[in-house]
Amino acid sequence: MAKKLKIVAVSGGLQRPSRTLALVENLLEGLNDAVPANTRLIELGEIVPKFGSVLQRSHLPAEIESILRDIETADLLLVASPIYRGSYTGLFKHLFDFVHHESLIDVPVLLAATGGSDRHALAIDHQLRPLFSFFQAHTLPIGVYATDKEFDNYRVSSDALRARIALAVERAVPVLLQRSQRAVAAPASALA
Repeated sequence: MAKKLKIVAVSGGLQRPSRTLALVENLLEGLNDAVPANTRLIELGEIVPKFGSVLQRSHLPAEIESILRDIETADLLLVASPIYRGSYTGLFKHLFDFVHHESLIDVPVLLAATGGSDRHALAIDHQLRPLFSFFQAHTLPIGVYATDKEFDNYRVSSDALRARIALAVERAVPVLLQRSQRAVAAPASALA
């Protein structure tokens, strides 16, 4: 029996309700419909009080250490941040400062972001992609950027955004399936 894939999503919004959270939930739903997986959704706003003022991983509470282990052992990482002044939030970066620098090598990462206008659309390529390149992660070629006008009452309301979400999921699925096949083949080759 094949092991279910593990998808870990980090929503970098600090408030609830959140457009960033709505985007992440839509992407997670699409991924889980396409490839049944175990999913974990991490909402930054809920955990900031537990790690925001901590400077060393060894001083983190057990709950945050558990979250970091989930991030570090994901088969696919879905990360999203609201964009402020051209970049992801500082607390989003602070969380990833605790992630071990070699734990995400070759891990597929689906990038997403939300912003007030199209002016910040390139933040995925100019801010998020370099951060995960540092980790030597496999950032998927298509990220999903959404503006405030594509939501109504913190729900996705734009057909164009729904289409971008569907395309991102469609492009992520082969990468996930390939990773799943490698995971099944690895134990078999170890027995040979």
